[in-house]
Amino acid sequence: MARATARHILVASKSQCEALKREIEDGADFAELARKHSSCPSGKEGGDLGEFGPGMMVREFDEVVFSAEVNTVQGPVKTQFGYHLLEVTSRRG
Repeated sequence: MARATARHILVASKSQCEALKREIEDGADFAELARKHSSCPSGKEGGDLGEFGPGMMVREFDEVVFSAEVNTVQGPVKTQFGYHLLEVTSRRG
Protein backbone atom coordinates (compact mmCIF):
# COMPACT_ATOMS: atom_id res chain seq x y z
CA MET A 1 0.00 0.00 0.00
CA ALA A 2 1.17 3.54 -0.75
CA ARG A 3 2.48 5.54 2.20
CA ALA A 4 3.52 9.17 2.42
CA THR A 5 4.87 11.68 4.89
CA ALA A 6 3.88 15.29 4.59
CA ARG A 7 3.74 18.58 6.38
CA HIS A 8 1.21 21.36 6.02
CA ILE A 9 0.18 24.82 7.09
CA LEU A 10 -3.54 25.37 7.69
CA VAL A 11 -4.99 28.89 7.57
CA ALA A 12 -8.48 30.37 7.26
CA SER A 13 -8.13 32.33 4.01
CA LYS A 14 -6.88 31.68 0.51
CA SER A 15 -5.10 35.06 0.47
CA GLN A 16 -3.13 34.23 3.63
CA CYS A 17 -2.25 30.83 2.19
CA GLU A 18 -0.99 32.44 -1.04
CA ALA A 19 1.05 35.00 0.93
CA LEU A 20 2.72 32.24 2.99
CA LYS A 21 3.50 30.30 -0.19
CA ARG A 22 5.24 33.39 -1.62
CA GLU A 23 7.28 33.70 1.59
CA ILE A 24 8.39 30.05 1.27
CA GLU A 25 9.26 30.55 -2.40
CA ASP A 26 11.34 33.57 -1.32
CA GLY A 27 13.31 31.41 1.12
CA ALA A 28 11.29 31.42 4.36
CA ASP A 29 11.41 28.23 6.43
CA PHE A 30 8.26 26.08 6.02
CA ALA A 31 8.42 24.69 9.56
CA GLU A 32 8.88 28.12 11.12
CA LEU A 33 5.88 29.51 9.22
CA ALA A 34 3.83 26.48 10.28
CA ARG A 35 4.70 27.12 13.94
CA LYS A 36 3.71 30.80 13.60
CA HIS A 37 0.61 30.61 11.41
CA SER A 38 -0.95 27.13 11.21
CA SER A 39 -4.23 26.63 13.06
CA CYS A 40 -3.67 22.85 13.07
CA PRO A 41 -2.12 21.31 16.21
CA SER A 42 0.59 19.92 13.90
CA GLY A 43 1.87 23.48 13.58
CA LYS A 44 3.73 23.01 16.85
CA GLU A 45 5.73 20.27 15.07
CA GLY A 46 6.47 22.45 12.05
CA GLY A 47 3.39 21.12 10.30
CA ASP A 48 4.63 17.52 10.32
CA LEU A 49 1.78 15.03 9.87
CA GLY A 50 3.90 11.88 10.08
CA GLU A 51 3.27 8.89 7.83
CA PHE A 52 -0.14 7.92 6.50
CA GLY A 53 -1.84 6.01 3.72
CA PRO A 54 -4.58 6.80 1.21
CA GLY A 55 -7.95 7.51 2.80
CA MET A 56 -6.52 8.58 6.15
CA MET A 57 -6.85 12.29 5.27
CA VAL A 58 -9.67 14.21 3.58
CA ARG A 59 -10.08 13.56 -0.16
CA GLU A 60 -8.69 16.91 -1.36
CA PHE A 61 -5.58 16.35 0.76
CA ASP A 62 -5.11 12.77 -0.45
CA GLU A 63 -5.38 13.80 -4.11
CA VAL A 64 -2.42 16.15 -3.72
CA VAL A 65 -0.32 14.03 -1.37
CA PHE A 66 -0.46 10.93 -3.57
CA SER A 67 0.14 12.71 -6.88
CA ALA A 68 2.26 15.83 -6.30
CA GLU A 69 6.00 16.05 -6.73
CA VAL A 70 7.91 15.28 -3.53
CA ASN A 71 9.55 18.24 -1.72
CA THR A 72 7.54 20.83 -3.63
CA VAL A 73 5.07 23.10 -1.84
CA GLN A 74 1.53 22.69 -3.19
CA GLY A 75 -1.49 24.86 -2.60
CA PRO A 76 -3.62 26.53 -1.67
CA VAL A 77 -5.64 23.34 -1.24
CA LYS A 78 -9.16 23.99 0.08
CA THR A 79 -10.76 21.48 2.45
CA GLN A 80 -13.56 21.68 5.00
CA PHE A 81 -10.93 22.84 7.52
CA GLY A 82 -9.63 25.82 5.53
CA TYR A 83 -6.72 26.38 3.15
CA HIS A 84 -3.58 24.28 3.22
CA LEU A 85 -0.06 24.52 1.91
CA LEU A 86 1.16 20.95 1.54
CA GLU A 87 4.61 19.52 1.10
CA VAL A 88 5.03 15.80 0.51
CA THR A 89 8.31 14.92 2.22
CA SER A 90 8.39 11.25 1.11
CA ARG A 91 6.23 8.71 -0.69
CA ARG A 92 6.60 5.02 -1.38
CA GLY A 93 4.50 2.25 -2.86
